Amino acid sequence: MSSADFTYDHVGATREPGFCPPGFRPLHVRTRLGEGEEVLRRAAEAVMTWEMHRAMGVGIDASADRAAPGVDVTVTLAGMIKAPCRVVWTVAEHRRTGWAYGTLSGHPECGEEAFVVDRTGDGTVWLTVSAFSRPARWYARAGGPATRGLQHAYARRCGKVLRHLATRGLPD
Repeated sequence: MSSADFTYDHVGATREPGFCPPGFRPLHVRTRLGEGEEVLRRAAEAVMTWEMHRAMGVGIDASADRAAPGVDVTVTLAGMIKAPCRVVWTVAEHRRTGWAYGTLSGHPECGEEAFVVDRTGDGTVWLTVSAFSRPARWYARAGGPATRGLQHAYARRCGKVLRHLATRGLPD
């Protein structure tokens, strides 16, 4: 995987909590999903298999069934905006699972976004969506603050949808 294919430098930098390159805008949204090992397992599987994205109504065309470094993914938003990306890293640990993808040519934004599910010491399961980005296409620049608002709304919706997927049918 060549970093020359990406539309930004600092490929893989979302692994570093809080890192945001100069000229990019940071995003960090953390959503409580529930508690326990089963919630963690379900949430991790939904994130790694694109189920969370598909359940949000987002089009996903991926070169593999699971997120893995080098997997190409095209996200289609609103049925017409195509956003080509490539998975740059994954993590699969006992209490932490997720991945990040970076933008490729043709994406309306330039940057990287990570989706990580983790279980804290008290058993609480969280989804953290973190990113750094800047507009790459004219319509993303023209959207100004509205584009930024849509990114935050998307990250919050990820948490809401994943909470439903991870807890559906479990006892309260």
